[in-house]
Amino acid sequence: MTLAIERADDWWEVEALFDLCFAPGRSALSSYRLREGVAPLADLCLTARDGNGVLAGAVRNWPVRIGDKRVVLLGPIAVHPTRQGEGVAAILMQNCLDRARLLGWERVMLVGDAPYYGRFGFARLDGVVMPPPTNPDRVLGLGLTDAGWGDVTGPVRPDRD
Repeated sequence: MTLAIERADDWWEVEALFDLCFAPGRSALSSYRLREGVAPLADLCLTARDGNGVLAGAVRNWPVRIGDKRVVLLGPIAVHPTRQGEGVAAILMQNCLDRARLLGWERVMLVGDAPYYGRFGFARLDGVVMPPPTNPDRVLGLGLTDAGWGDVTGPVRPDRD
């Protein structure tokens, strides 16, 4: 598997993968309201390709704000159905978290299943409010520094600064 930062030429292939894995209606999710009009964090948008150059998985990340704190909103992350169970998502996730830490980010959040993402250190974020109708039990965070989440609470909003 070869990991790389997503290039402009990858955009539509990655979009097709996300549509395949999540269905085209994925853009109706509340997390997409936080992404509208905001550029993704290019250094944290990764692709995973097999030895033949076929896209096996991808992850994108976006900046959001909670109060005056900047946060990485991880996702979407997807693996092609023919490559699931091979650890591609775990490779993308760990590489993404390592890169975020190296780039000086203090915290990462996502909306997902706690049993799955807990193995990477994510836990439920009490006091962090995603736009409705997001289930609060699925709002998870991971601190990348000692300060991490500290006293970060409040509504999540787009980071358009």
